[in-house]
Amino acid sequence: MGAIDESIVREYFEQNGFFVRQVRKYQVQSRKKSPEESIDLLVYNPRYVRGGRAPEFFLFSSELPYVHHAVLSIKGWHTAGRFNPTMLRNSPEIFRFLEENVIKKAKELFPSPEEAGMEEAPESLMKILVAPGLPTQEPFKSQSVALLKEKGVDGVISFRSILLDLIGRVEVNLNYGKSELLQILRLLKHYELLKEPQLEFSIGVDPGRRR
Repeated sequence: MGAIDESIVREYFEQNGFFVRQVRKYQVQSRKKSPEESIDLLVYNPRYVRGGRAPEFFLFSSELPYVHHAVLSIKGWHTAGRFNPTMLRNSPEIFRFLEENVIKKAKELFPSPEEAGMEEAPESLMKILVAPGLPTQEPFKSQSVALLKEKGVDGVISFRSILLDLIGRVEVNLNYGKSELLQILRLLKHYELLKEPQLEFSIGVDPGRRR
């Protein structure tokens, strides 16, 4: 996973009001990752309100208020295209962040209820996969969702929906000097190299941010 992919996802969650923690700053290539090293990002929603509904499996910005805290696996395999059932079955590394020891470590990295000032135990830790996307045609879409849920994935966010959300938030008349990513998007919009997200009805477009 490249640093740019993680930066995009971090910016997305921060723009939506989450606290984001990056567990490590280095990459592991020549050996198997430790439980802590299998975690890409941890996110925590300080504005989460108990008693709401569970978020949908396909997570858009409109679903994020229903997410309390989560461990994220970011797979920026953009040239691979959508994650179809065959790819999911043949790529065990996609699901490494779901291993019991990894989830146990992720839970330890969040504050205890006492440390967080909570009277009750936190909601269940969500396991979220960030990927280029899933198939839009049946039966491949349903098969992919069923396989992901069977493995333990609670939600999927596509890079397309993340980028659409960030593009929609950037204002041309603001200088995003503290965020290289937002500043680049702002310049692309300023010079009309990047258009505002248009009304679309395909999977990956957040209904809450359609225009």
